[in-house]
Amino acid sequence: MKFENILAELNGFGTFQLRNILLLVIPRVTLPFHFLLNNFIAAVPLHHCSLGPLGDEGVFGNLTLEQRLTVSIPLEEDGTPSSCQMFAEPQYHLLINSSHITNPPTVPCQNGWVYANTTFKSTLATQWDLVCDKKSINRTTVTIFFMGVMFGAIIFGSLSDRFGRRKMILVSYLSTIFFGFASAFSYSFAMFAVMRFFTGFAISGISIISIVLCIEWVDVKHRTAVGVLMSIDWSISTALLPVVAYFVNDWRYLTATVTTPLFLAVITWRWIPESARWLISNGKMNDAHFYLSRCAKVNHREEFLADLKPETLSQVLLVEGGNKKYSYFDLLRTPRLRRLALLTGCVWMGVACTYYGISLNVTGFGVNIYLTQFIYGAIEIPAKAFVYISLNKIGRRMTQAGTLVLTGLCIFSNIFIPHDLWLFRTAVGTLGKGFSEASFTTVYLYTAELYPTVLRQNGLGYSSFLARMGVSISPLIILLEDVWYPLSGAVFSTMAIAAGLCASLLPETQNARLPETIEDIEQTRYKRLSGNVLKCYSESYV
Repeated sequence: MKFENILAELNGFGTFQLRNILLLVIPRVTLPFHFLLNNFIAAVPLHHCSLGPLGDEGVFGNLTLEQRLTVSIPLEEDGTPSSCQMFAEPQYHLLINSSHITNPPTVPCQNGWVYANTTFKSTLATQWDLVCDKKSINRTTVTIFFMGVMFGAIIFGSLSDRFGRRKMILVSYLSTIFFGFASAFSYSFAMFAVMRFFTGFAISGISIISIVLCIEWVDVKHRTAVGVLMSIDWSISTALLPVVAYFVNDWRYLTATVTTPLFLAVITWRWIPESARWLISNGKMNDAHFYLSRCAKVNHREEFLADLKPETLSQVLLVEGGNKKYSYFDLLRTPRLRRLALLTGCVWMGVACTYYGISLNVTGFGVNIYLTQFIYGAIEIPAKAFVYISLNKIGRRMTQAGTLVLTGLCIFSNIFIPHDLWLFRTAVGTLGKGFSEASFTTVYLYTAELYPTVLRQNGLGYSSFLARMGVSISPLIILLEDVWYPLSGAVFSTMAIAAGLCASLLPETQNARLPETIEDIEQTRYKRLSGNVLKCYSESYV
């Protein structure tokens, strides 16, 4: 008897599985909140040089504030006050003839800045004056956060395969709460940067462990539905974030607010089950029998467990090496695993880099930042329906490859759309965002199905590591617009299309049992079934 047969007998998509999904949705709400938080806490409001000591009546007499700005700060080409320069001396003649062409000397802001507070009450930029020559420091905050996510994925991926999914997700909850609130109460930018790094490090555990805990408890028939269902919480939270940010427009309070759902997650953690697959593969038969019994009771299938004893579970998963502990080096042990690791790594980097290249550029279409973020979240919901249909009709491989290529084409098309056609640009960008989200939804499910149980979290951890590396460089790719405007779009579209080509080389996993061991991967055979769909099976599954 195989584990899939046990799940089928216990109802692989019953009340127990649905409850597990709902319990894991609670912490997952914080994922888009934190991952996209930088769009709001690091936003740079309109600003100009402060007049400082020059603002007293002795120098300006009875001039109004508007007149003081006219004689003190040069204008940009669009007629707004310069953000970073001021006149070395007041230019009173501009009050008489503002069209007179002169080039009076200017200097950088000498007395700090004045910020508009109509959109944001406080941001990182206004807190520590991260503007003008310090603008690049402000932009590094997103890179710092995702560097933490990148290294956290490696650590949590390894530890959850070694010590269990359930224990490590609790560690992720608690550490994210601590570092999230420490970020909110940072007294210097250096402290904030360090705390954001560790927030990203901690929250990565929620990202990669929650999906595996759900996938490993459902049967073959419902894996697609669960994979898509687990991603809807991301889309809803992405659309909810701008609403929260609109009402909580101080960066400290906003950072604390988006962390608070984890308190409820800690309370409900006691009802989250450990993965029975993982327990059996690690020789913990009594614990596996305990959770299978709980599943049977909740799903009203107690009669099946009457004949299933802990000692008989040892025959369910034939794991090489007994209780051997696996590591990332095992991803390189055999030819097919090496090929799988190479291809999934390339796909994840392309998926994540292009997704966040679009998501972090919410001001790139000339629309209100809150509205743009809401549209980006809202378009992801119909994208889920598209993914669900596509995964069932054409399979994982073609869905993954197709959505990546379509994302690249949308980004490439936007290069040639003039800025004054902002509505058309936003429509194409939103369409690209939808395809990008579809590719991200697919890659989590697809990767979890490709790697064996003994290495599933290691495989996801490694893939997520490369994905976050892609996310870390996406803000730097956006900066290429300052060199040549079409360059960043060209890089993003190239990465998406290249990742799509890599995805087309992966095996199909639709309706196939989850591989349990490395031998399952190496013994895989590909059979052409009805139609043109390739499905993979392993000799050890028979």
